[in-house]
Amino acid sequence: MSLDPRTPIIIGTGQVAQHAIGLDDAKDPIALISDAITLASQDAGLTSIPNPDALRIVSLLSWRYTNPAYFVAQDLHLEPRELGLSATGGNTPQTLVNIASQQIQRGEIDLVFLAGGETSRTRKRARAAGVELDWRTTDIAPTMVTEEKKIVHPEEIERKMYAPIQLYPMFETAVRAHAGRSVQDHQIHISELWSRFSAVAATNPNAWSQRFYTPEEIRTVSPTNRMIGMPYPKLMNSNNDVDMAAALMVCSVAKAESLGVPRDRWVFMHSGADTHEHIFVSNRNNFYETPAIRIGGKSALELAGLGIDDIDLVDLYSCFPSATQLGAQSLGLDITSQLTRTGGLPFNGGPWNNYVMHAIATMANELRAAPGTKGFIWGNGGFTTKHSFGVYSTEPPKNGFRFGNPQSEIDALPMRDLAVAVDAQGPATIEAYTVMHNREGAPETAYAACLLADGRRAWGQSTDADLAGAMCEGEWVGRSCVLDSHGIMFVNA
Repeated sequence: MSLDPRTPIIIGTGQVAQHAIGLDDAKDPIALISDAITLASQDAGLTSIPNPDALRIVSLLSWRYTNPAYFVAQDLHLEPRELGLSATGGNTPQTLVNIASQQIQRGEIDLVFLAGGETSRTRKRARAAGVELDWRTTDIAPTMVTEEKKIVHPEEIERKMYAPIQLYPMFETAVRAHAGRSVQDHQIHISELWSRFSAVAATNPNAWSQRFYTPEEIRTVSPTNRMIGMPYPKLMNSNNDVDMAAALMVCSVAKAESLGVPRDRWVFMHSGADTHEHIFVSNRNNFYETPAIRIGGKSALELAGLGIDDIDLVDLYSCFPSATQLGAQSLGLDITSQLTRTGGLPFNGGPWNNYVMHAIATMANELRAAPGTKGFIWGNGGFTTKHSFGVYSTEPPKNGFRFGNPQSEIDALPMRDLAVAVDAQGPATIEAYTVMHNREGAPETAYAACLLADGRRAWGQSTDADLAGAMCEGEWVGRSCVLDSHGIMFVNA
């Protein structure tokens, strides 16, 4: 089979995890990203870093460089035509691969570096020590490669419902109630899932935490595993307190051949897709289904001429157990099967928007080790809001890289109306909930998504200590409540 010289491929991967003892020996994100790109070039079998057409960096949260690609290019002595930056969201690394693959196939670029990195651990330690970091900033604007989406509704802002540690636990209670499991059985269910993820991290040399956790350790609340947003103790949350970076070298077959990259380093992108749910959580039809994952994943697989059963290696996004369960359910995957290649965001490490870059790098290396196998990546951003999918293999695609964006089909799905607090007074039914705990582990604030008699959704909350404590025991989905004009929730405990 003759290859189209415009066929896009990954030729190099690099991953870095920094466990610096002090602050003096800790590198900043730019240095870690530069190290990851250097490793990716070496992984491709190159003795020097070739000049790319584009250098695209995943949006950082641990430091605001304005244009991180500018500093990476300076430090590596590169002169790309484009210094790119992505929008926020855990979906963006796979989205960047999808964009680059299309541009390479169209002949717009030949070689692009995709990279990202965070040093949240160092930043946190510096703050605790009262040390002012002198990391660089610039006024030079980057080229925005992806578009930022406003994913928080004004009413959600008003109710202070905009943090992942609040919303993913709420999805969890909805998933649990829909599955018909008791609270106790479901905690066992998700702790077993996370324990399997930790087992993968324990053997992953690039993982942040290479330790196996038993299900009992993960679900048992303790001084080192405090409850954060019920039902999630700390070990069920993404671990963003890491210093990590990852990079990919993506190019055309023609470019790889001109650089002399060995054929056994090539990994082909067969297909990709990008979708999003109804953009505001308030308008989702329910909290126990994710149709944009189902439709987007199906699109990517069909464009590759595959079904989910044809996939050998899978990495599903794993910021919280609810995300992974929703992804597996939507894609038709057995929750007890191997759903991570890295160990996931709690154990491999969750460097904010860049986790999926690590997942793709790990997947590429595993595909090289087992030629002919096929891999599937799902990246997730927001509150199971934005999704990106990719199908990979060391075998070339029969029909070139193909991309799907079936958003019109998703947009046509049922959407629930939101009642703002002043219009949502009176009786309602709890459909999902969580209780946020303070740093001492005490129940503090109860939040609930509620359905009014006419089917509209309304948000409720309560800082009543007795109610918050009561909602930590037993099942509260389906319970009746009353909302006042300020969204305050009253429930007979």
